[in-house]
Amino acid sequence: MPMSTRPLWQRFSFFLLPLMLSNILQSLSGTINNVYIGQMLGNDAFAAAAMFFPILIFLISFIIGLASGSAILIGQAWGAKNIDKVKQITGTSMLVGLLMGLVVALVGGLFPHQIVSLLGAPPEIVQAAGDYARVALIGAPPFFIFLLLTSMLRGVGDTLSPLLGLVISILVSLAITPALIQGWFGLPAFGLEGAALANIIGSILVLVFLGFFLKSRGSAMAIDAALIGHLRIDLGILRLVVKLGFPAGVSMVVSSISAIVIVFIVNRFGPDATAAFGAANQVMSYVQFPAMSVGIAASIFAAQAIGARRMGDVERVTFTALIMNTIVTGALVLIAYLFSESLVRLFITDPSVVSLAETLLHIVLWSNLVFGYGSIFSAVMRASGDVWVPMALSLAAIILVEIPAALILSQLFGLPGIWVGYCMSFSALMLFQAAYYFGFWRKKEIVALV
Repeated sequence: MPMSTRPLWQRFSFFLLPLMLSNILQSLSGTINNVYIGQMLGNDAFAAAAMFFPILIFLISFIIGLASGSAILIGQAWGAKNIDKVKQITGTSMLVGLLMGLVVALVGGLFPHQIVSLLGAPPEIVQAAGDYARVALIGAPPFFIFLLLTSMLRGVGDTLSPLLGLVISILVSLAITPALIQGWFGLPAFGLEGAALANIIGSILVLVFLGFFLKSRGSAMAIDAALIGHLRIDLGILRLVVKLGFPAGVSMVVSSISAIVIVFIVNRFGPDATAAFGAANQVMSYVQFPAMSVGIAASIFAAQAIGARRMGDVERVTFTALIMNTIVTGALVLIAYLFSESLVRLFITDPSVVSLAETLLHIVLWSNLVFGYGSIFSAVMRASGDVWVPMALSLAAIILVEIPAALILSQLFGLPGIWVGYCMSFSALMLFQAAYYFGFWRKKEIVALV
């Protein structure tokens, strides 16, 4: 049976599975590095690497916004079968993303230690954290292009190519990360910086692979004369991309700033708390990324339906995504609860730190389910071009709930209080987005943007 004639839940599942695996593998790529760091270099090195995570999220926030806006526009153009418009959007987005990556590489290369010092990093890890950040941020341009390309490929319904690319990235990390850390096979021993260098090499190799693979498949996103001709900044397209992506970027910036505030609070409890926080975040990502994948899939399917002028399908996409989130995220939450100690021990070995990280996970894991629900409502509304209100509601959950709760509850209950703040924020996100979706958005007229 042709894919287009299958029931929506089947088409959604076929799209979601590679997307979910891609997001898991993308997280796994970072996890492999962190496992090597924790096991080969110790807790202080792991804490230094954990310090980099909120910095990375902050600096790539607007590239994620750009990717989000581009994917929505490409989804609508693809739904309308307008291939030339797909290439115009791709060319403009790629060039802007490259320029942003170069700026990040410059800033990160010049001021890495100042950045980690501003986060309140414990003195014993400032030097190592800054050295790691410098190498990682210099590799921003290929990483940014990779993020953009995989997001835009999803706009044309392709989740297989990013998955294959990430498999290559994982294999590269497995092969070269320990060699670069310890200096195996006659290589210099780069220590902690070797883990960041391995990520850069992986990103470049994946981009090379995708270039040839997309060309061989005749993909609309392959580099050809038409795409090269559109490799310029089209101000009309850029305005639309910014209109759709800027709110997502702002939300990411505020979210990353809140993460920096949280890290600053965590750092007051010492290096062991920072290591436990980093380990718990690693486990959380495996539960949260699939929830985010369902939201991404909902956004793409809704955008394609809008581009094809099938407005009645949009609500069906929403409820299909809600069911998928319940099944997929719910199952992963249960697995993480059952094997929390074993998962934490992948990153850290100190028994007291393992126990602390496990306690944090037991507090917060369930809330990933409601986080997924809130993300779905927001994603579908953004696919229609309604971006500002969902953004404001997301910011309210962070600014009015998460940060105040973390500050107050950490004073009352210590480190676990911070994670209770996460639970409260995710719950508020779902309630805010659902109220706007059912109370206002469903009554509005939806109009295609391309």
